Amino acid sequence: MFRKSVVTDGTATGQVGIKKKSKVPGVMITQFIETLPEGMSHPDFTRKPIALTIQEGKFAFFKAKVIGEPKPAVKWSRNNGDVSDTARYQTKYDPNSDEHTFEMPNVMPDQADTYKCFATNEFGQATVTVVLNVIEVGYKKNKAPQPAAETINKTVLKRKSKIRPKSEQTERKEGEIDPKFWELLLSADKKDYEKICSEFGVTDFRWMLKKLNEMKKEREEEQAEFVKNLSNLRPIQVNADGTASFELDMDLLDQSSSIFLYKDGEMIPYTKELGDKMKHSLKTIGKKYVFSMRDLLPDDAGLYQLDVEDVNMFSTEFKIPAVDFLVKIQEVKATEREDAVFECVLSNPFSKILWFGKNLPLEQGDKYDIQVSEDKLIHRLVVKDCMVVDKGIYSCCAGIKSCNAWLIVEPDKDAQKGKKTARKTTRAGGSGIDLQKIAEEQQNKLKKEREEIKEQIQIAKEAAAAAPPPAPAPTKTPEAPKKPEPGKINAPQVYQASVQQKTGKTVSNNVYCCPDPGITCGLSDTYCLRGKPAELSVKMNMDCEGTWFKDGEQLSSGAGVTISKDGMDHKLMIHSCQDDDSGVYRFVSGDLSSQGKVTVGDVPEFDPDDLHKFSKPVVIRVGQNAAFKMPFPPQESLVVSWFKDGTEIKDGGGVKILKEPNHSRLLLRDCLRTDAGEIKIQLSNPFGSVEATSRLIVLDRPGPPEGPVEIVESTSSMIEIQWKPPKDDGGSPVTNYIIERQQAGQCLWSKLGDVSADKTSFRDRNVTHGKKYNYRISAENPEGLGDPLETADSIMAGIMILAGPPGAPKVVSASKTCINLTWTPPEDDRGVPIIGYQVEKRKKDTNHWIALNAVNEPIKDVKYAVKDVTEGAEYEFRVSAINESGAGDLSPPSEMVCAKNPNMRPCFKDPEDFIVVRAGNSARVKILYEAEPPPEITWLMDDEPISPWINIINSEGMSQLVIPSSKRSDSAIYTIKARNSVGEASFDIEVRVTDEPKTPGPVELEQTVQGKVVVSWAPSPDQELDDRLCYMVAQYDSDTRVWKTVADRLFTNTYTANNIVSGVEYHFQVYAKNDMGLSDPSLSPTWGVNSNRVQSTSNGITSAGLSFERPPSILVPLKVHTPPEGYQLYMTCAVRGYPTPTVSWHLNDICINFDRNYYITNSFGVCSLYILRVRPEDSGEYRVIAVNSLGKAECSTKLFVKS
Repeated sequence: MFRKSVVTDGTATGQVGIKKKSKVPGVMITQFIETLPEGMSHPDFTRKPIALTIQEGKFAFFKAKVIGEPKPAVKWSRNNGDVSDTARYQTKYDPNSDEHTFEMPNVMPDQADTYKCFATNEFGQATVTVVLNVIEVGYKKNKAPQPAAETINKTVLKRKSKIRPKSEQTERKEGEIDPKFWELLLSADKKDYEKICSEFGVTDFRWMLKKLNEMKKEREEEQAEFVKNLSNLRPIQVNADGTASFELDMDLLDQSSSIFLYKDGEMIPYTKELGDKMKHSLKTIGKKYVFSMRDLLPDDAGLYQLDVEDVNMFSTEFKIPAVDFLVKIQEVKATEREDAVFECVLSNPFSKILWFGKNLPLEQGDKYDIQVSEDKLIHRLVVKDCMVVDKGIYSCCAGIKSCNAWLIVEPDKDAQKGKKTARKTTRAGGSGIDLQKIAEEQQNKLKKEREEIKEQIQIAKEAAAAAPPPAPAPTKTPEAPKKPEPGKINAPQVYQASVQQKTGKTVSNNVYCCPDPGITCGLSDTYCLRGKPAELSVKMNMDCEGTWFKDGEQLSSGAGVTISKDGMDHKLMIHSCQDDDSGVYRFVSGDLSSQGKVTVGDVPEFDPDDLHKFSKPVVIRVGQNAAFKMPFPPQESLVVSWFKDGTEIKDGGGVKILKEPNHSRLLLRDCLRTDAGEIKIQLSNPFGSVEATSRLIVLDRPGPPEGPVEIVESTSSMIEIQWKPPKDDGGSPVTNYIIERQQAGQCLWSKLGDVSADKTSFRDRNVTHGKKYNYRISAENPEGLGDPLETADSIMAGIMILAGPPGAPKVVSASKTCINLTWTPPEDDRGVPIIGYQVEKRKKDTNHWIALNAVNEPIKDVKYAVKDVTEGAEYEFRVSAINESGAGDLSPPSEMVCAKNPNMRPCFKDPEDFIVVRAGNSARVKILYEAEPPPEITWLMDDEPISPWINIINSEGMSQLVIPSSKRSDSAIYTIKARNSVGEASFDIEVRVTDEPKTPGPVELEQTVQGKVVVSWAPSPDQELDDRLCYMVAQYDSDTRVWKTVADRLFTNTYTANNIVSGVEYHFQVYAKNDMGLSDPSLSPTWGVNSNRVQSTSNGITSAGLSFERPPSILVPLKVHTPPEGYQLYMTCAVRGYPTPTVSWHLNDICINFDRNYYITNSFGVCSLYILRVRPEDSGEYRVIAVNSLGKAECSTKLFVKS
């Protein structure tokens, strides 16, 4: 059962949408009703459309087969657009094959999309999607560079392979190697190098290998951008099923990368779907890619290349030899353990053909013997020791020709059951005819043909050697074709036919005189303008008569035709060509004849109104689309071309060209300023061409004014600058210029004003003498403000005025990391305010002064801390004052100063005077100090030299004392002494090595006075070893049930507890305590039942006869509560009894004393339960149970939680 789900797609109001699963993957079925009537069914696809990748301009189609009762209706749609245009989309149905076809003739790139096919009847709908990829023409082989066209074709993917289509191939220079040679070597095994070199005539193997290694390195770097690994390259070969295939293992970095297939540089379409009827297909199995080609023909020979994006991955050549089978293999019937023979005869020698058995290739070995005759015409396959499992179809392939036959293996009837018979020496099969005789006849035939060809070549050579050289014919220098003007017509071109020999090969252009009559210049197809004269001319090699025919009828002079003869020249003149003059004209002279076709017509033309409308310029803004349309009368053989500034525009990228029978459109998308220029349309046919010209104007903001900015004049109160107009005015005149100014060293630009477009200079009168300014000028037109032109360097108002020298720097202090300087301002600032200072330093024994700050980062104060110093080095310093004009005169240098710390008496930095260490651990005492020069460090232990196992580690500014494994005996006063030439310092550190104290001895309790108990205990074993050991006493009573510390830091072994109440049990714990912490407690006996307490009297009556013990009882019972959910709840009751009873809470007979959701307290018999937020699961019966040694009491209530 499939899960049902209600959908809205494809269903009407009141219908139910149930998704169904189709047997064909990718088909989505929606059933409109839950139960189908008997004999009815929803639509489904038995064959879905197959994804297609096809080249632009080809015929694209999708096919589908649907089923359903009643018969469903089929509709097609696309995701991004409609399919209503019948000129581009055609829907057909073939009732014989029951196929629905969706055709797109002359497919274009904008038709690439995801298409949907809907099959619908009253019971449901079946939907399938299919993708169409259209490869633009620009994705073909690299074309010759066209710089002017680059701005029109904005994005064209170019192949990096040098293999060109035939239409783009250029004539190779003498000695130049075919690019196919290198492409084959890059994909071939090393064992095939010699074979490929001999095929292309390359003999310098060392040069070849060197260049091949360089090309391989470049190719591998290109391939690494798209694939991780490339291996198992298998060249193309013919398979047993009559197909040809090549394969490779390829690990793509991006699985969405486009894969292209080329044949001789031309891109060929292929399909990825199995069972498709396209000629080329791609099958992917994991990382293995297998390209197959079926229905092989001789035209399929060529160089096949596989590209990922624009990088070639594999090249292989498919060679189809001119060979056929004279005798094909025949069916063979063999007995078990007998050899079977298949044999055939070829029409041409062939060194090796391919043998297949059960569609698997067969090789020479123990099972198969492959034989070839000496003349390589007879080929045999021997299947040795045939068994029943060898039965099947065997085939052989020679080039693209193949034949097959059955091998039938019959069981041996004479064999004994259970025993294997001996192998037979007989052979079964063969063609049954004399193959040797057929091969000899074919060999003789081939030999005779070769001799005939040699004789023809020899005769042609002898005739060429015997003939006298021809007289040089006067040559006329052809004029360069003039550039057609708009609305004018080009004259038709005249073509001459080549003279052909009987062999069909073109001979030399030179014409030789010979004794037999012959035609040296014959007729060719000619296009003539209507109403214009035309002349047909035939030239003979001798003076002889001839006759003219038109469409088989003899012609004579008259009726608009004149026939003339001048020696060896025969001419036919048509005075005014008309439609009736079109036809096939033939000249006959004896057994010789020459003919040509005459076609009369007109050159294309434009309507004058359309031509005038087209000539108006198209004005747009940057980023907009520009469209041109030109109508024209429909004509046959009409070629429409578009040009921009004399360069032809191709369709693709941002250019869209639409050609219809009666008009043509040009669309330029997202135009830039560089797209502006002359736009021209040209109509051409065999009779001539006509052109119409328009202009595209793209408006934009103007470019920056042309620089550099020139300083016309600079005084203390005025700066005048000048510039040149911008080279690009943005398509519309500049209206004015905006001038802005920035003071040097600041970030803010301020607008000074604007000037009209006819002025290219500006005077700034608001300047301060000595200050520097930057200027920028922007041109403005109706489209907006353009990019500014900025001054290269700051311009100073007036002449440069520098400040006088400051006072010589003085050293305030010096250390190894910093030298502090101070100086006095200059006595003469020369009328310009000082904005800061620049400090320079020079190291002793050098002449190089180094600036410590930049001029544009002046030091504001008259002091500075120089931190860029090297310890021990000596320096001197100098200072200069900075104003608006720059750095002024330098001060005298300071005294030489050394970067080192001043002499200082040793002093310790924040030392610790007491350290506790656990026995057994390492003890580290770290002391930081400051001293100059470095002091001598000495450590003492209780004023005695330290023990040898104690380590001392000294470093700059620090000294450490390390006791590797400390003992209690290492506890002492350690003294560190630091002494240098300036003085001496010392410091004492107490180190106490101890461990966790041992537990005190037994505890005794004694009451000497009513309400007081004396607690005494035996001392801890560590009391004599640790003078800092003390004791702590904790007390517990039965009322509070909490341990609390009642005494701490006791250095005696007794403690008196006060406020002891009769009838309450007391417990005491005594701890030993030192610097490491507390020991385990020593517990006292329970007080309140012992006999050591003092008997209390009251009015002479002893209390021995009184008893306070009683069983538990409930004083205040629980109440019923009904709180809302989420509210807090407080539930209480009162309990009494002696001894104090133990109270427990229960919910639904389950103890909740330890449940963290409830907060339970017992304060002197008042038992409380608190719930922070009541939940529904808190509802139920709550019970309180109080128990002591004398009895038990309980009470209960119910809690209802409201929602």
